[in-house]
Amino acid sequence: MPFTISADSPPLEINADNVVLVGKTRVTLDTVVSVFKQGTTAEEIVYRYPALKLADVYATIAFYLNHQQMVEKYLNDRQAQAQEVQQLNEARLDPHGIRDRLLSRKHEQEAC
Repeated sequence: MPFTISADSPPLEINADNVVLVGKTRVTLDTVVSVFKQGTTAEEIVYRYPALKLADVYATIAFYLNHQQMVEKYLNDRQAQAQEVQQLNEARLDPHGIRDRLLSRKHEQEAC
C-alpha cells in the first residue's frame, strides 16, 4: 500500500447564528483561539474542553496560524457584536440597582 498525503479540511462549522464551532462540539473558534493566544497548549485546551479532540484542536490552531488576518477580523466582528448586544440589554434593563428592585418585588409579594 503506497503512502499518500492528503489535506484535510479544518474541523470548523458555521452554525445558524454564524458562529464558528470546532468539530462536532459547541466550543467556539473564539474560545480556542483566545486560550491559544494566552499560551495554552493544545493538550491543555482539550483538558479544559473535553468535548474537543486533540487532532481538531491542532487543526484549528493551524487554520488560525495560516489565516490569522481573516480569523482576527472574524473575532473583532464577534467582539463588536457582543458589545452591541450588551448595550442593548443594558438599555432595556439597567443593571444598576437590580438587587434593590428584586428585593422590593420580593417584599411586595410577601406582603400580599
